[in-house]
Amino acid sequence: MDRFRDYRDVFISFFFLGLTGFGGPAAHIGYFRTTFVEQKGWLDDETFGRFVALSQFLPGPGSSQLGFSIGLHRAGQIGAWLAFIGFTSPSFILMWLLASFGLSFLGQDWMQGIIAGLKLLALVVVVDACVGMYLSFCRDTRHATLAVSSAVVLLLTSGLIWQLLVLGCAALVGLFGSRRVAQSGHSGATLSRPEMIPLVAFVLLFVGSFLSFPTAIFADFYVAGSLVFGGGHVVLPLLQDTLGAAVNEDVFLMGYAAAQAVPGPMFTLASFLGAELDDQAPFLGALVATIAIFLPGFLLLLAFQRSWLNLSQHPRAAGVSSAMNAAVVGLLLAVLYDPVFKSAISADWHVASVLAGIFCLRVLKLNVAILVALFVSLGLAVSLTG
Repeated sequence: MDRFRDYRDVFISFFFLGLTGFGGPAAHIGYFRTTFVEQKGWLDDETFGRFVALSQFLPGPGSSQLGFSIGLHRAGQIGAWLAFIGFTSPSFILMWLLASFGLSFLGQDWMQGIIAGLKLLALVVVVDACVGMYLSFCRDTRHATLAVSSAVVLLLTSGLIWQLLVLGCAALVGLFGSRRVAQSGHSGATLSRPEMIPLVAFVLLFVGSFLSFPTAIFADFYVAGSLVFGGGHVVLPLLQDTLGAAVNEDVFLMGYAAAQAVPGPMFTLASFLGAELDDQAPFLGALVATIAIFLPGFLLLLAFQRSWLNLSQHPRAAGVSSAMNAAVVGLLLAVLYDPVFKSAISADWHVASVLAGIFCLRVLKLNVAILVALFVSLGLAVSLTG
């Protein structure tokens, strides 16, 4: 009965986040931390930071992999898949409907008002996540320096390679410069190998995809999901190259715009494109494309999460883990400005609303559901009166 309750709680929690999770991967990290670390207490900041770091290193949809990790941590593999289904299904349904029935309602003033309000809420949540994670991971000068210097580098550069370099440099700093590692306690932690079944499944499907196995749609999207690092924005050029002339360029760009306008993971662009590619059975096409693009990242996560967490418990890796967590704070600080702040703030009342939202979330401890209702109402009111 307790396990069933865990399954139910995982699905409901992630379904709600899938309905309200506007703002892209950075905002999703903030939502997940607020919900599962601060409000539900399913994991601590240390474990959350390790999950974030792992999601940055593996190919695939970063925020969805983070959610998958949380579901796996809370309720095993069934919980992991329920987290994925819950978080992805709202945007999957919206993208399939948009491909089938058109994109016209996205241009309505009331919808734009809702999106604007939820973008402001995303900024509130990311600010709260930055503050909370800074307090947890940057308790001394060295880790604070790592966080700030990581943010500076990522604000002045762009591209996934710089994120990986920042995390890699932080790992080296932690490995060679941490006195805490040298003084850490027992050495009983042992390293473990990856889980072989999901790793072998990933390799076989990747090789099979070049033979269009099991279908051409599955193969194209599985290869894209296997090769893309850095989230939804990075998958755009890869899918353009993979699909070629199979999808009209204007239709492709419409789907990309819609993926940014709906809540949930941007990888559900695949849902839109799959429906467009299979005009005889658009729902099936959307479903196959969605499963295919998410599956490689999740198989790799199943393969490496246990060994990753086990490694982070090893005394020699303790300094590496803490340094990388500090760098993750810097990464979140960078995306707090671009794209979250830049896409949400364009008027004085936006700043006032965000300040009020931060006060409500951090000081008054209002539930995220209440804040969603408040910011949706605010966005609607402004759109209808302005």
